[in-house]
Amino acid sequence: MKTIDFYFDFSSPYGYLASERIDELAARHGYTVAWHPILLGAVFKITGAVPLIEPRLKGSYYRRDFARSARFHGVPFRLPQPFPVATVAAARAFLWLQDRDARQAHAFAHLCFRAYFVDGLNIAEPEQVLALAERMGVDRGALAGALGGAEIKERLRTEVDGAIARGVCGSPFFIVGDEPFWGVDRLPQLERWLQTGGF
Repeated sequence: MKTIDFYFDFSSPYGYLASERIDELAARHGYTVAWHPILLGAVFKITGAVPLIEPRLKGSYYRRDFARSARFHGVPFRLPQPFPVATVAAARAFLWLQDRDARQAHAFAHLCFRAYFVDGLNIAEPEQVLALAERMGVDRGALAGALGGAEIKERLRTEVDGAIARGVCGSPFFIVGDEPFWGVDRLPQLERWLQTGGF
C-alpha cells in the first residue's frame, strides 16, 4: 500500500483537526497513513518559532481560527486550559502501544486528542495519559513502567530526530513520497496530489 506519513504533536489544534480527517482522505485514494508523534518544542529550537498564541496580534487571531477551522471541518473543539502543554508522556505512550498493536495506538491517539481538545483533560500529566490508556484495556502498570524507561525515551528521540531530518517543521505535517505538506489547510492540496500524482 502507498503511504502518507503524518507527523503531529498532541498539543497542536491543527494536528488534532488533521487527525480527524487524514485516514478517510487517504483511504479514498488507496493510501494508508503512518502516524508519527513529534515534539514541537524540539522543532521550535531549530526553527526559532514559538507557540501560535504567544505573539501579540497573532495570538488572538489563532484562537479564533482554531474554533473556526474546527467548525469548518465539522470537528468538536474547545481550546483547553492550560494550552499548549508538553506531550512527552502521550507521545511515549503512543509509541509504546504502536510497537505492540498499531490499531490500538491509532485508537489511543484519537482518544488522547479528543480528551485534550474536547474534554479539556491535561494530557501533560502522565496520570491522565495512563488513565486514558487504561480505559482502552491497556495494562496501566506495564505502561507506567515503560514511560520512564530508557528504551521509550530513546524511541521518541529517534522519532523526533528522524522527523526533523525529513524537514518536518510543524504540526500537522504530511509527506507523500518526497513531497511535504504543512498544515491542515493543505489537505485540499494533498488530496489533489494523491488524485493526480503531482502538479
